[in-house]
Amino acid sequence: MAGFQNSLAVRHWLTFATGLVECLCFAGAVFGWASLVFVLQREGYFGSLCVNTTANATEVLDCSGQDEQFSLVFTIASFVNNFLSLPNGFIFDHFGTTVARLLGICLYTMGTLMFAFSTSALSILVFPALTLVAGGGILFLITNIQVGNLFGVHRSTVITLYNGAFDSSSGLFFVIKLSYECGVSLRAAFLFISACSVFHVIRTFFLMPKRFIPYPLPEHYTYGISCGKSKSSKVTANSNTPMTEETTTMHDKDAPVKQEKTLRECVLSRFFLFHLLWLSVMQLRHYLFIGTLNPMLQGLSAGDPSLVGQYINAFAITQMCGVLCAPWNGLIIDRHKGKTRAAGESEQESDLRAMVLNRSFLYGGNAAFLSVAFPGCHFGKLFGLVMALSAVFSLLQYPCFALVKGPLGGDPLYVNIALTMLSLLPFIHPLSVYLHCRRLASQRVKTGAGAAS
Repeated sequence: MAGFQNSLAVRHWLTFATGLVECLCFAGAVFGWASLVFVLQREGYFGSLCVNTTANATEVLDCSGQDEQFSLVFTIASFVNNFLSLPNGFIFDHFGTTVARLLGICLYTMGTLMFAFSTSALSILVFPALTLVAGGGILFLITNIQVGNLFGVHRSTVITLYNGAFDSSSGLFFVIKLSYECGVSLRAAFLFISACSVFHVIRTFFLMPKRFIPYPLPEHYTYGISCGKSKSSKVTANSNTPMTEETTTMHDKDAPVKQEKTLRECVLSRFFLFHLLWLSVMQLRHYLFIGTLNPMLQGLSAGDPSLVGQYINAFAITQMCGVLCAPWNGLIIDRHKGKTRAAGESEQESDLRAMVLNRSFLYGGNAAFLSVAFPGCHFGKLFGLVMALSAVFSLLQYPCFALVKGPLGGDPLYVNIALTMLSLLPFIHPLSVYLHCRRLASQRVKTGAGAAS
C-alpha cells in the first residue's frame, strides 16, 4: 500500500512539473508578440506597406501601415485567444481532458508550422498562424488548471502558478528573437517548436486524466495510462482495490445530489457581471500596451533599431517574471482560506473573502475566483464565457491604436489617461465581494442568536 501511495505522489508531481513546463514554455506565447514583431520586421513582413515620405525637407521611410498591420494581427489573435475559450470550455466540460488537449495540440502545431513556412511574400500567413497558436495555447491552460485539484490546500497556489507561467510563456518569442540574432532562422525555430508537440501528446495520455481531476480529490485517485491500461480510479475506504472510472461513476450516483446553481443563474449573478467588468477593463489596458509597444518605442528612440531591440528585450524579461509573482497570489488565498472563519460565515464565503486580496493578479485571479465562486461543473463554460465576452471588449484596442496613429499624431497620452480613469471601475468587484460576505455572515449570526433565544 505504501508503494502505491508513493507511486501516486510521484505521478502527481510529474503531472505538476510537466504542466508547469507546458504553460511556461508554450501556452501563452502570443503575449510575446512584441519580440516576434521585431524579427518579422527585420525579415520584411508587410514591408510593402512602408512608403517614402517627406518630413522637414528630409525623405524618411514611413512604416505606419506596417505597424497597423502588425497591430491588427495581435488584435485578432488576442481576441481569438479569449473568444475561443467559450467553445473550448464547452468542449472540455462535455468531452473531457483528452479530447480538449488533442484539439489544442492540433491547433498549436498547425500555427507553428504556418509560421515556419511563411515568408515576406506570404506575410498573410501570420494572421492564421498567430491565431492558431493562441487558440491552442488557451486549451493547454484550461486543461492544466485542474492539476491544482491534486494538491488539496495548495490548490489556489498551483492554479495561480500555472496562470503566471502562462503569462511568462511570452518568453518563447523572446528566445526566438535572441536565437535569430545568433543566426538561427525563423523556420528552424518554429520547426523545433512544432516537433515539441510529441511532448504534449505523451503528457496527454500518460500524465493527464481522460475526463477530469475531481475536487475534493478522492483518496488514492489515479489517472493516465499505466501498464497498457487507462486508469482514472480511486480506492474505496473498505478495499485496497482501485475502482475503475465507470464503477466510480455508478458508485457516485448513489450519493446524495447537492443542488447546484444553474449556468443561467451563475451568468446573471452580480459576482459574474462585476468579475467580467474587472477582467475586461484590465485586459484591454494590457493588450493595448503590448500591441502598440513597438511603434511607441520606435517613436521614442527616433527609429534606432538597436535601442528598440534593447527595450523589447527588457520588456520580455519583465513579462517572464510573471511565474515568480503569481504564486504569491495563490499563497495569499490559501493562507486566508485556512484561517478560522468568522462567526456565521460559511466555507465558500470564507473562500470568497480571501479572493478580495486577489484582484491585483489578472489571469490567476480570474481562474481562481471562478473556481471558488461558482460550481465546479460549470467551470469550463464560465471560464470560456468570461474570456469570450472580455475578448469582444478587447477589440477596442484597434480603434484606440488607430486614434493614436491618426488624430492624435502618434501621441498616446490622452488614450492612456482615459484608460487609467477607466481602470478605476474594476474596484467595484472586490468591494462587492467583501460586502456580500459580510452581509451574509451578519444575517447568520442574527439568525443563530434568534434561534438560541
